[in-house]
Amino acid sequence: MIDAPNGMAHCLGMESPNGWGGDARPVLSVVDDDESVSESLPDLLREFGFAARAFSSAKEFLSSGCVDETNCLILDIAMPGMSGPELQQELKHRGKQIPIIFITGQRDEAIPARLLKQGAAGFLLKPFSDGALLAAIKIALRAT
Repeated sequence: MIDAPNGMAHCLGMESPNGWGGDARPVLSVVDDDESVSESLPDLLREFGFAARAFSSAKEFLSSGCVDETNCLILDIAMPGMSGPELQQELKHRGKQIPIIFITGQRDEAIPARLLKQGAAGFLLKPFSDGALLAAIKIALRAT
């Protein structure tokens, strides 16, 4: 996080020679209450060449100042407080069009179909491979 001149924090895609185009890396935000995911996934995303931020709750993400900077959101479905699908609806209500890749350990076959129908860019069942994650991100970023 970087402080903006007006005191509000915001995220920046840092300079990148990684082939993503332009001078800035796409900013991916991870929202997951599982500490192991919120600590390890941003590191993997940085290895892929993205700028990455992690948040432990939907509320933390919404109040972070990173919403407008986020190019793709990797979002857990089940979290205390506001769930992933509830955050998706809140972003829609605020007029934010951020591609969302939902991640979950829940093995309910109805969930992916419902979330994709509601506009999710992707869905991954935990544990997922690095390759599956990167493929989902590339699809989501093309959708913007």
